[in-house]
Amino acid sequence: MSFHIVLVEPEIPPNTGNIARTCSVIGATLHLVRPLGFEIDDAKLKRAGLDYWHELNIQFHDSFAHLKQAYPNGRFFCATTKADKFYTDFTYQEGDFFVFGKETQGLAPEILEAHQDTLIRIPMLPVKRSLNLSNSVAIVVYEALRQLQFPHLV
Repeated sequence: MSFHIVLVEPEIPPNTGNIARTCSVIGATLHLVRPLGFEIDDAKLKRAGLDYWHELNIQFHDSFAHLKQAYPNGRFFCATTKADKFYTDFTYQEGDFFVFGKETQGLAPEILEAHQDTLIRIPMLPVKRSLNLSNSVAIVVYEALRQLQFPHLV
């Protein structure tokens, strides 16, 4: 078992493609929550993921609520610039879910409210924008892997 990366309503194909590539090389499951801002066969998406698509464990969900119903015992860590705690303030375990929102708006307020105890943020200067989505995913999931001493990876 590894980690789960959840993209809620992603909008930019190359970001999702890059994240798919990261998931593939670390053995994480990628969960895409509809609606998507692109077609899954989008050329930019596939180009960013290169030849990793056939190795990727990917699941599609019609809503975040449906995803949570499918994994009732999952631990969901939601990334947001509005969190008080850094992503490094938590101890992760295999099977955890890292949830990221759409590039232009982040996660919906109801998702953030439901996960107040597990909101995480990446430290940065107080600016109006956040890091690129695919960079944010890589930063967070590699910290979780580091904590577990990179299980199953060589």
